[in-house]
Amino acid sequence: MQIRSLFHSDVQTNYLLPMEDQLYAWQAANRKMRWGIGKKEFNEIDEPPQLTKDDHDHGYTSVCIFYGFGDNGSGHADSVFSGKLAWDYACRTRKKRVWQSPYINFDKPDAFRLRPSAPPQPRGFYFAKIQTGERFLTMPVSRARKLFNAITGFGPEGLQLLCITHPHFPDLMSVRRIPFMVLSDYDVAPYGFHDFFDVPQIFSSNGILGLGIGHVDQNYQGFGIPTIRL
Repeated sequence: MQIRSLFHSDVQTNYLLPMEDQLYAWQAANRKMRWGIGKKEFNEIDEPPQLTKDDHDHGYTSVCIFYGFGDNGSGHADSVFSGKLAWDYACRTRKKRVWQSPYINFDKPDAFRLRPSAPPQPRGFYFAKIQTGERFLTMPVSRARKLFNAITGFGPEGLQLLCITHPHFPDLMSVRRIPFMVLSDYDVAPYGFHDFFDVPQIFSSNGILGLGIGHVDQNYQGFGIPTIRL
């Protein structure tokens, strides 16, 4: 069976929300978690970029808004910290309906990192054009990364999208409306010591949102590799 046949025929339907709904979700999460994003930052958000014909031709169906937290020491956001905060929000709001691999530890730099060649995450709010994974359903991460040039994979963006702005996506995953997602801009060393050969994977089953891992050289049935254009 072809992997694409696992999904409903309307897999290309755009389930991404309008920008105003995404901003409302950010405001609600900011209040609940007391992240300290001020009203001034929300008021100074520019208009989102427009999708071009080339974007549509390559599967980019919408624009989403993300936020870079912390500082990596080089004037950019801390991509691991940004992802961790989003996952913490999911753990709090979904309560017992989350599962995390014991091999994922956001607080251990020798076990979890942004891949070295990934673009740094901007600080504060930023936009990205989204392809949710249908384009790379039959390709291992190690091969897909070789195609990353003007595009890159999900890192903190994947966690922020699923946990903050689009919490309905896990339900769509459960009924195979959209693929499970590989966060290909992160690296995981399951045993630490900077021995990175896995990547995080997000999946959903029976209402449980899971954060697991998979090997960069293997293809996993039902998992797509989302990409973004910054």
